[in-house]
Amino acid sequence: MLFSLALGGCGDAGSGEASDDPGETSISTGDGDGDPTGDGDGDPTGDGDGDPAGDGDPSGDGDGDPGGVKFDIGQDIDFGEGMPVDMCKVNDDGNAVGECEAQALPDSFEPNVEWMYMGNGNETQSVVTPMVGNLTDDDDNGVIDLCDIPDVVVVAYTGLNAPAHIHVLDGATGLPHYISPTTVDFSVAPALGDIDGDGEMELVTSSNGALVALDSDGTLLWTGGQWNGSYIGGVGLADLDNDGDVEIYGDNAVYDHTGTKLWESNSPIAQYPVTTAADLDDDGDLEIILGNSAYHHDGALMWYAPSASPGFPQVADFDDDGEPEILITSPAGLSMLETDGTVVYTGLTPTGDPASGLNWHRPAAVHDMDGDLMAEYAMSSRANYTVYEADASIVWSAPVLDSSGVAAGTAFDFLGDGIAEAMYADETNMYIYDGDGQVLLQTPRSSATGTEYPVVADIDNDGSAEIVVVSNNFGQNASPMVQAIGDIEDRWIQARRIWNQHAYHVTNVREDGVIPQWETPNWETFNTFRTNAQIEGGGACIPPPPG
Repeated sequence: MLFSLALGGCGDAGSGEASDDPGETSISTGDGDGDPTGDGDGDPTGDGDGDPAGDGDPSGDGDGDPGGVKFDIGQDIDFGEGMPVDMCKVNDDGNAVGECEAQALPDSFEPNVEWMYMGNGNETQSVVTPMVGNLTDDDDNGVIDLCDIPDVVVVAYTGLNAPAHIHVLDGATGLPHYISPTTVDFSVAPALGDIDGDGEMELVTSSNGALVALDSDGTLLWTGGQWNGSYIGGVGLADLDNDGDVEIYGDNAVYDHTGTKLWESNSPIAQYPVTTAADLDDDGDLEIILGNSAYHHDGALMWYAPSASPGFPQVADFDDDGEPEILITSPAGLSMLETDGTVVYTGLTPTGDPASGLNWHRPAAVHDMDGDLMAEYAMSSRANYTVYEADASIVWSAPVLDSSGVAAGTAFDFLGDGIAEAMYADETNMYIYDGDGQVLLQTPRSSATGTEYPVVADIDNDGSAEIVVVSNNFGQNASPMVQAIGDIEDRWIQARRIWNQHAYHVTNVREDGVIPQWETPNWETFNTFRTNAQIEGGGACIPPPPG
C-alpha cells in the first residue's frame, strides 16, 4: 500500500503551532495488504494457513501462541509479583514502560502528519538529525521524568553556514518550549544526556570551533575545548572508562564532562566524521572507533587498518558469531573489519554507483530488515537506497535522489511482525519501504542532505511510535522544517522515548538520559545501529500519570 502525504495548507503551523486539521494531509492508497504472495490472506509463505513461518505458530514469533506477535528486540523485565510502583522512572532494562500484551494489527500502517513546525523568525531550516528526550517539566511537579512529554530537539538556521540555535519543541504539539540563545554550528548533530549527574539531560554540541554544553532549559552551561570539526559531524556521549563520569567524543577527540579535551588521535579521519564507541576487546571499557582505526579509552592506539578507507563506522554482530564487526561506509565503498582490525572485505560498490566523491560516504542503519533474525544494513549510495546482507549482497535496492550530501536512514518494525520498515529522506522526499523494498510512504521534504536522517521515537507519550524528519530550503520544493508522522489511530508499536545522538544504538543511553557506567554491548541484545528499540504493545501501553 503506497501512501503519499501531500502537504496542504499549513494554517497556524507557520507560527510553530500544531494543527489537527484533517485537510492538511491527502492520503492515496493502493493495493498492498502486507502479503507478498499477493493472495491477500496475510500469509507470506503462500500456503494459506496463516502461519508465516510454517512452524505451526500463526503469530510468527515461534512461541506457539496464535494470539499475535511478540516483539523482536525489547528486553524482558521480570517484575515479580507486580508492576513497579513508579512507572515514570527507568526499570532494570533502561526503559520505563512495563510489559503489555496489546498488539498492532496487520493493517495498522496508515501514516498521518501529526504536526508541522515551520520555525521561528528567519530560522526555518534544519540539516541536522533531530533528537528526542525529556527536557521539560510538563506536568509542573518539579521533576523532569518519563511521565512528562518528550521533547524534539532541532538545530535551526537561516541559511547554509549561518549561525544556528537549538529549538526545543513539545513532542505532542510541535509548539516550541524555548529557543536557546546560544549560537551553535548549523551542521553538527548534538548529543543529549545527563553528563553531570544532576538527574536532568544536557545538550552538547559545538559553537564557533569550541565544544559547548547547554542545560536542560537551554542556558549555556560551559564552553569547552576546541572542536576540531566545525562542519557536518556528530557528538557522542559514553562512560568510556567506567568511572561514573561521562566522556564526550566527536571527530578525533575525547573530552571530559566539563569540556576539557583529554586526547585526540593522529590517525587519518574521514571527511564529515561521526565517531562511535564500543567495547571491541571485551574488557568492559569502551574503545573509540574513528572508522579504519580504533583507540582505547585513554587514547592508546588499538589498531589501524590502512587498506580500508576511513569512513562512517557502524558496529554490530553481522555474522552471528557473538562478536561484533565494524562496517565502514566510505568514499571507496563498503568495508567490513573484525574487532582486531582484520579486514573482511573492503572497497565494495555493489549497486554500481561509482566510488567517487561522496557517493558511498553515507552513514548506515543496522536492523533485521527481512525477518531472518540476522542483521542487515541499509544505506544510500547516491542514486540508490539499498539493504545489504552482511557479505554486501543486495537484499533490495530502490532509486533515490541524493547527490548533494551524505544523508543516512533508519528502520523500525512498526507492526511488530518481525520485518522492519526502512526509512530514508533524500533531497525531495522521505520514503518508507517494506521488507521487499516497495514504497509504503512517500512524503515531500527538501534538503541539501548533510548527515541527517529521520528518527523514530514515541515523542508524545501515547504508546505508539512516531517519525520525525527535518527539511531545509534546498531546490524548489521547500518543506516544513519539522514534520512528525504517526499512525492515524496510534496503532504502531511503541518505541523508546529517546534518541540522543547521531551514532545512536539503544544501549548507549537509558530512556531517562542517564549514560550507563557499564554499557551493555548492543550486539548482544538488540544488534542494531541507528534504529530504535520496540517495546511490547501498541497504543494501549501508555505510561500511567504520575502519582
